[in-house]
Amino acid sequence: MYDRDTVKTKDTIKTGNGEKGKNSMTKFIFVTGGVVSGLGKGITAASLGRLLKQRGLKVAAQKLDPYINVDPGTMSPFQHGEVFVTDDGAETDLDLGHYERFIDEDLTKFSNLTSGRVYWNVLNRERQGGYLGETVQVIPHITGEIINFIYAGAEKSGADVLITEIGGTTGDIESQPFLEAIRQISLEKGRENCLFIHVTLVPYLKGSNEHKSKPTQHSVKELRSMGISPDIIIARTDEPFDDNIRAKISLFCNVKLDCVIENLTLPCLYEAPIMLHEKGLDEVVCRELGLQTPKPDLREWKGMIQRINNRQQEVTIAIVGKYVKFQDAYISITESLNHAGYDIGTKVKIKWVESESITAENVSEKLKGINGIIVPGGFGDRGIEGKITACRYARENDIPYLGICLGMQIAVIEFARNVCGLDGAHSTEFNEKSPHPVIDLMEEQVGITDKGGTMRLGAYPCKAKPGSRLIELYGKDLISERHRHRYEFNNSYRDTVTKNGMVICGTSPDNNLVEAVELPGNRFFIGVQFHPEFKSRPNKPHPLFLGLLKAALEDKLEGRIS
Repeated sequence: MYDRDTVKTKDTIKTGNGEKGKNSMTKFIFVTGGVVSGLGKGITAASLGRLLKQRGLKVAAQKLDPYINVDPGTMSPFQHGEVFVTDDGAETDLDLGHYERFIDEDLTKFSNLTSGRVYWNVLNRERQGGYLGETVQVIPHITGEIINFIYAGAEKSGADVLITEIGGTTGDIESQPFLEAIRQISLEKGRENCLFIHVTLVPYLKGSNEHKSKPTQHSVKELRSMGISPDIIIARTDEPFDDNIRAKISLFCNVKLDCVIENLTLPCLYEAPIMLHEKGLDEVVCRELGLQTPKPDLREWKGMIQRINNRQQEVTIAIVGKYVKFQDAYISITESLNHAGYDIGTKVKIKWVESESITAENVSEKLKGINGIIVPGGFGDRGIEGKITACRYARENDIPYLGICLGMQIAVIEFARNVCGLDGAHSTEFNEKSPHPVIDLMEEQVGITDKGGTMRLGAYPCKAKPGSRLIELYGKDLISERHRHRYEFNNSYRDTVTKNGMVICGTSPDNNLVEAVELPGNRFFIGVQFHPEFKSRPNKPHPLFLGLLKAALEDKLEGRIS
């Protein structure tokens, strides 16, 4: 719960609801979307965050989602895509991954809010008598909860600018409380401290060879009916439009001409900040909010774009999973691979392999032409044996392998079965009667029945073993990585696997939990219980993905392609 009375700030203002916290130092930017979904509100918000950060401002970001789930943690990846985990253990929307990658700031539990969480907080407070007999209503109680959350995000981050994206599409009934909340914030804070950015579609009709502004006009009309007039319109389009379209949008949507910003489809999403800067977005934002800043220093970002465009080599990495038909389920992994490729001048071609389709008979054909294998995290037993078979193929053929979360557990199961001779070795997640439960439920998870938010979540320390490949990659012995799991390496089998050649190369500082394993006899074979993909940045590739790609490129250059 985020009570405005508990969010203390430097100044307060008097409203009809009493005194409310007001951070006079924070400017608020609200990003909404119209016409259709999937226009890239998140990329727009993240790009703007990067531009403002390069102007010397402290930037924080939020995503407010209108669905009734408390968080995306229990949602199918086919429904929602990846669940992104923050350092403090929040299970969040995948757009927060974009924010972190672009802005290079660690976000928190104050960065993602759903309608489900809002109603959960309000109803729990009502049951506890927190409203002292009041009739609980959408306005002011639901909207007030949303406002409190936004204020808490500003307060906890200490940001100069807080960028808040409203999920969904303007006109959706479920988004209305969020729109009403940000309308109220603009009244409380003053329009000089709030900016509304509306991302819309400007379709191009090839038949008549013209752009159409009418969908944008109708979307803005819908937004204004909610009491919000956009200050800036980001016009998403596949083809450049001329000044006539810009002038028409400006006139009929009542925004300044230079506040109509063209947002073109790009071959690489990391080009978006440069393009939006060239279109004047950050300059307009600073002007409208009265922010006095130097010009952004984009030399590092432009250098990265140059490296992206000049990649000469190419490797193929197989991602063996159960959600490969919906690739947003692994978006942080694919981006992490790209980041590593940018650093070493290598394009990464992803070969998506449905784990359920892999058998001992067809594995060589399924994994033909690859230079490395990733088995990512996941839940449920569908495709498990296919993952184990792919892992065995990588181990026996010395193909660079990175196992992430479940992928590490798969490596242990495969090694236990086929090297240690432990027939029937498995995880109790998939076979409770396994004679050799080399992976078992974490002690702290015993007795837990609720599914949402109850796993081992967030950042935990890991101590790397001296002389290991892990410590070589990280360059230090104590690291911090984010987790999302219920099962762990069964310590009863430590001696067995280590005697047979698998190295436990990372543990919790107290040596109680196995965090990483490796095979020193292979070119690159590492499994980690954590999720390194959540820490990678386009200009700061994660060492594990960098190590995997270097080994894969080495394999290819030596002609060892499978």
